[in-house]
Parts: sequence; structure tokens; C-alpha cells
Amino acid sequence: MKKLTIFTLLVFVSLTTLAQKKSMSIVDFLNIPGVGSPQISPDGEQILYILSESDWEANRQIGHIRLVNADGTDNRQLTFGKDGEGNPRWSPDGKWISFTAKRYDAKATQVYLMRADGGEGMQLTSGETAASSHAWSPDGRYIYYIATDTLTKAEKKRKKIRDDVFALDENYQQRHLYKIDVSSQEVTKLTDGDFSVMGYHIAPNSSRVAIQKSPNPLYDNYWQSEIWVMGMNGENPQQVTDNDIGESGLQLSPDGSQIAFVAFANEDLDFYYNDKLFTIPVTGGKPMAHMTDWPYEVVGGSWSADGKSVFLRANMGSRVQLWQYELASKKRTQLTKGDFSVGNWNYQPKNGLHVLSMNTIDNPGDLSLMKKNKVTPITSHFNYLKAEYNLPKQEVITWKGEDGVEVEGIFYTPHDFQSGKKYPLVVQTHGGPAASSKLGLSRGTSSYHPVLTGMGYVVLQPNYRGSTGYGDDFLRDMVGSYFNQSHLDVMTGVDHLIAEGIADPDRMIKMGWSAGGHMTNKIITFTDRFKAASSGAGAVNWMGMYAQSDIRTYRTPWFGGSPWEKDAPTDVYWEHSPLKDIAKVTTPTLVLVGEKDPRVPLPQSVELYRALRSNGVPTHLYVAPREPHGWRELQHRLYKINIELEWFAKYGLEMDYKWESKEAK
Repeated sequence: MKKLTIFTLLVFVSLTTLAQKKSMSIVDFLNIPGVGSPQISPDGEQILYILSESDWEANRQIGHIRLVNADGTDNRQLTFGKDGEGNPRWSPDGKWISFTAKRYDAKATQVYLMRADGGEGMQLTSGETAASSHAWSPDGRYIYYIATDTLTKAEKKRKKIRDDVFALDENYQQRHLYKIDVSSQEVTKLTDGDFSVMGYHIAPNSSRVAIQKSPNPLYDNYWQSEIWVMGMNGENPQQVTDNDIGESGLQLSPDGSQIAFVAFANEDLDFYYNDKLFTIPVTGGKPMAHMTDWPYEVVGGSWSADGKSVFLRANMGSRVQLWQYELASKKRTQLTKGDFSVGNWNYQPKNGLHVLSMNTIDNPGDLSLMKKNKVTPITSHFNYLKAEYNLPKQEVITWKGEDGVEVEGIFYTPHDFQSGKKYPLVVQTHGGPAASSKLGLSRGTSSYHPVLTGMGYVVLQPNYRGSTGYGDDFLRDMVGSYFNQSHLDVMTGVDHLIAEGIADPDRMIKMGWSAGGHMTNKIITFTDRFKAASSGAGAVNWMGMYAQSDIRTYRTPWFGGSPWEKDAPTDVYWEHSPLKDIAKVTTPTLVLVGEKDPRVPLPQSVELYRALRSNGVPTHLYVAPREPHGWRELQHRLYKINIELEWFAKYGLEMDYKWESKEAK
């Protein structure tokens, strides 16, 4: 009887716990914290990282530095600045922690120092412009960092009296590399001239520094950047590469003789291929492409202690996993496996340690430590999600595109999904488009699948043609014709779910942001099957977009040239512009964009909105003040989700919707 009573009690407690779980509200979703910037201490015993939490009074998420032992014990907050801190770094001897913050009367973000055993941070740098990308020299004497050049006296005077007319694409200051003596705080400018340092890496043996040198800091000119090497004091700079691709993620080998980098190119240095791993001697030559037969995208890498291997994260389409690549034998070994995506990652060569996050549907980023392929959890910031909320079920599904090619996507269903029941479907297309939707719980306001599934929707995120992680042919289907198979991949995925008896063909909704917005604009001109749509920062007129955006590099291959050159492929630009077929649209469509969006500027959304409105299609254009390409302010993000859910309910479900609100405390 006693055993039966205990069993009954346990069952009662379990059922009570289940009954207490709730659907995730918008505010709950926006309050999900973020974990980032993990750094392993030199002795491998402790981990620094940033925990960002929503502050509704400040109207944004604010991050602070935390410290935890490698076994997960003694997790504590180290910094408490009002505006937060970022980018923690260990000194080589492990006695100091550096970080960036904007505090007190500092004019911009600066580098601060604090003792590793605790105490108040003290300001180290004090320039007029922000110090970024800081790193310790291997001997611990210096901290290197990048800062934008200051205005001249004449420029400052003009600015003060508002004599501030500027020349577009010429109103920038160059970025240069500096170092500061930690003891004396003496600053040395290591590079100077009419160019910008966009990235750098210090050789572990202190033999040299590699820099990514670009004509200017504008995003559209990154492909003109080249790798240079120089001495630790900036002496004897030598050019290493000379090509038409943009190198990124520079990593000098342990002995300083080789540079590993990533580029969006193939072995012949042709542009627009899945990001690949390259190596090149510091003395120059043609970069060597590695794993050219690999279908996956290299996200970033780090040398092993002996310089014989590179550890890297690979985008495998719907998953991101950690791999080891041995340069001599060309052997590839997958180190992590499972239905998750590796997000944050830091490798400590000295101790052979990896700290990483494994994003799943119920945990978007807690940290784990991996040594010799054994993984040990070390943080638990997201345990409450599974305990308190009815989270979606998530799986990778596949279907055949219209031309027979296999297409993959992420499919989300409510926690109480019933086979045989038809559900309203929300189709979310990812940005990029050279990217992919991946397994895990996204914290972005262009997806919010836990909120949607909690309201009874099913969600499909198709990795349509043009996505990364599926091989170069799959990615390059967009070269020469943006909407070739991509929109058809989306629709065949929809038809697959209808054929499975899951999606209700009379209750379908389309949404997306950036390239996902481009796709939404195409879909509503292609079919009237969706009852409602939301286009976030989407392009509608490719010729106008080419001129208005801050980047053209990726777009030139899509259409076979610029729209301005002699014999320009203007017919290709127009053929793939949703505006060409805008008269066909009947789907009620919301349009959303940031006021300061440089990537897909406001005029694109204005064109879409005015065309729809002129043709009598239900529409509204909502512009978020101050916001760039991705909305950051909590109240703006809350508004976006509310207005979309109201729109979906009205036109997709023929139901009313009650708005959520959140007052600052």
C-alpha cells in the first residue's frame, strides 16, 4: 500500500506539472535570454560568457559577463554596468579579464580591465571612437584593437555648426589597428593610410600579425579586401593575397607560417560558392582550397595546437556540427552529432577543450564543455523553458522539388499535435538567401515558432534552392536567375504537407524577412493560395534595389551583371522583380521595414505598399523608427509580432486577436 501511495503521488505530481505548462506568449518569447561569447581560461578551469536579458525599461536586451567553473559549479555574475558589457577575454596568464563597454563619460565603447578574481573594471582605452575586436598579445603585455579614425579639426568644426552636407559612400572614416601597453597605457597606431583593417589575428608564437585590409569600411567593398602580414609593431607589411574574393576569419597557424581563412568561393577563386576553408603560406602564393567535394558550408575554424588540423563548424543545411579536418591526410571527422545546431563555440588548443552551445527546440544556447568527444553541460539558463512552456515539436522533413531535386526544411507542430487533423500553416522563408533554417529554438522575431504553435499553427521553414549547406549546385541555382526553382521549392513543400493531410489549404499564411521578404513578395505574385502575408524588409524591384542597398556584390551574379553596364541584363532584373507581376496579387499583405535599413532600404517597401494599395489589395506599411535591417528595440519587436498575429487571425483564420502589451517597470 505504501508503494502504491508513493506511485500515485508521483503520477499526480507529474500530471499537475504538465497541467501547469502554458503556451508561450509574445512577451515570454521576447524575454528568452541570450548566451554568447564563451571564452575558456588559459588553464581550462573556468569559462567566461555573456548572458543577455530583456530590460523593458531600457527597451532592449542587456548583457553582462558571467564566470562559471568548467564543471558547472560556482556560476556568478561579474559585471553590473547599466548599459551592459561584451566581448570578454582572458589575459594569457589568466589573472585578468578584458571586456568592452561604454561607461560613465566615455565618448564611445572602450576596453576595460578587471581582475579575474573579481573587482571593479577600470578603463584602459580612451579614444574618441569605439575600440573593437580587441585581443591580448601572447606575452600579455599589450592589447590590440581596431578603432575608426577620428574627425579632423576642420571636420569637427563643420559638424559643430551643422555644416554637414556629405557625399554618399564617401562619408566614412578608415579603421586601423592599434595596440595599448597594459601597464603604461601607451597607445601605438600600427597601421595608417587610406585603407581599413576589417579583421586581424595574432600568431600564437608572436611572430607576426595577419590583417584583412580593405580599401574602405563599406560592406559592398569587402570583396576587394586582401590579406597582409606584418610584424608585431606594424613593421614590414607584406601583401599575401591578390584576388577578387573577400577573405574572412583569418587564423595564423601556431608557428605563424600559414594562414587559414574562409571565403565564399571555389578552388579557382570564383565567387558565389558555399564558404570554404582555404590556407596560404604567409609568403604568398595561390590559396589552397580544402574539402572542395564537401557539400557543406564552413562557418569558421581554429587551428589545433600542433598545427596539423583545423577544427571547424559546418553548416550541414538544417544542422550545424563540429568537425576536425586533418590537412595532410585530408581526413574529416565529425565530432558532434544529433538533432541540434552548434551555435557559440570557442576552442582552447592548449588543453584540447571546446566550449559550445547545442541549440535544440527546448534549449537555445546553454553551454557545454567537450573534451575528447565527451560533452558536459555547464550552464542551465534555459531549463525553465521545458519546465514551464508547451514547446513545439520539431523535425527535419524532405520533399521533391518541381524538377525532382530533394529539398529539406524544418517543420514545427504544436505540442499536442494530432495526426489526421488539418492545421493552419505558416510558411517562413529564411533570409540570406545564402543561408539556411536550422534546428533549434530561434529567438528572432522573423520566426517566433513557439508562439505560433502555441496558437495552433504548424510552421514550415523550407531550405529552398539558393540555401547553403546543400552543395554548390543547390546554392548556385540562383546564379543567373534568382527566382528559378526557389519559389517552386517553397510551394512543393506546401503541397507535401497538404498531401500528408496536415496543412489546411484554406488557412495558409506566408511570411519572411530580408530574403524571406523577397520570397514573400514573389509568392504573392505567383499564387493566390495564401490567405494572408507579411513582407519584412523585402525587395520588390531589383533594379532599384541594386542601387539603393549598401551591397551589390552578391546580386551581380544573380542577374549576370549590373543594370547599368553596356548591354545590361535589364530584362533579367525585371523578369525576377515581383513588381512586374504585382497586378496579380490578391493576398492581404502587411509590409514592415526599419527606417534606417541600409540593406533593403525603405523605398522598396514603399513601392510594394503603394502598388498593393493602388490595386485595392488590403495592406499597411509599418516603419520602425531608428531601426536598421534587424529590429532591436523590444517594443518594436513586440509590435511586429502583434500586428502580424492580428493580420493572420483576421485574414487567415477569420478570427479576432487580442493584443499583448508590456509596460516598462
